[in-house]
Amino acid sequence: MVTIAVTAEGPEEPRVAVSPETVKKLTALGAKVRVQSGAGARSRFSDEALKAQGAEIAATAAETLAGADILLKVRRPSADEIKQLKSGAMVAAILDPYDRAGIEPLAGSGVNLFSMEFMPRISRAQSMDVLSSQANLAGYKAVVDAASLFGQALPMMMTAAGTVPAAKAFIMGVGVAGLQAIATARRMGAVVSATDVRPATKEQVQSLGAKFVAVEDEEFKQAQTAAGYAKPMSPEYQAKQAELVANHIKVQDIVITTALIPGRPAPKLVSAAMLAAMKPGSVIVDLAAERGGNVEGTVPGQAVEVSGVKIVGPINLAGSVPVNASSLYAKNLYAFLELFFDKKDKSFKVNWDDEIVKGTLVAKDGKIVHPSLAPQPA
Repeated sequence: MVTIAVTAEGPEEPRVAVSPETVKKLTALGAKVRVQSGAGARSRFSDEALKAQGAEIAATAAETLAGADILLKVRRPSADEIKQLKSGAMVAAILDPYDRAGIEPLAGSGVNLFSMEFMPRISRAQSMDVLSSQANLAGYKAVVDAASLFGQALPMMMTAAGTVPAAKAFIMGVGVAGLQAIATARRMGAVVSATDVRPATKEQVQSLGAKFVAVEDEEFKQAQTAAGYAKPMSPEYQAKQAELVANHIKVQDIVITTALIPGRPAPKLVSAAMLAAMKPGSVIVDLAAERGGNVEGTVPGQAVEVSGVKIVGPINLAGSVPVNASSLYAKNLYAFLELFFDKKDKSFKVNWDDEIVKGTLVAKDGKIVHPSLAPQPA
């Protein structure tokens, strides 16, 4: 029988890699699920709730990891946790794989590392896409947090004492987080506009009732990779787009920035000059803060004020709604592990030629194997 271990995350991470629902499903597949006591407490998954669905509760991390075949985590496991795993054990987590200095020691231990961020963007893997499930919550929470800081109402209100005008919200970057931010701001009654360099997003923005703002030239028409990510744009295009955005952002009340390109620092979208032109009391929530931020002046993990504009640089915004975030993340992991179980005889076997396995496998047999992490020529 395959043993799946789930240890507690660090103090900065409230999410957990399993839920009572997925414990029940993993147990039905034929696995033994062992969870460290208290690991789910911050997501309101008590030891009793997990145990009721078939989990074994262990007192310490060492007891949880003893003899485990699979370790499930939210964040990258510690070197100490990896040392306690047997060679060839499987680890699935959000590994931050582009941090080679952090990955290489873990890879050298002989465990098989799977990075959930590398999940292929194919229809078969949609239920395993942790970036989408967590970004969806982050986009929602960004608007809720911005609204609470704004100090004014978002919807237009007609009252006997006069009219309260609707707030204006501008979403920069229309991925999963951006689309949820648009939908949330619209539901809250704001007048919403959005921008992105990918042409396919224009229809998505308009379908949610928001206005699309972008320089739609020939370069714009080619600004999307086969995987659906934004391509780095030329300095000429960036200058034209910056001018358009600068004129638009002057009249906005709330701005949500979400632009990220995997493996690269966050592109700067809002300059100090743009901030100076914005209305005092405006609010910006920078969802790219962990990668340096889209806004000049963003301080990761803090809320600061620049030129009268409040700039919030949240770290792990999805984790601020841990019940939902953990539930969705646990389902992502379950869908991934389900690939490896034979439902008839309940055996476990990894098909190393599977597209999803090859797409997420970072390290095997003591070596980093993912093509995205290959050393670059000098």
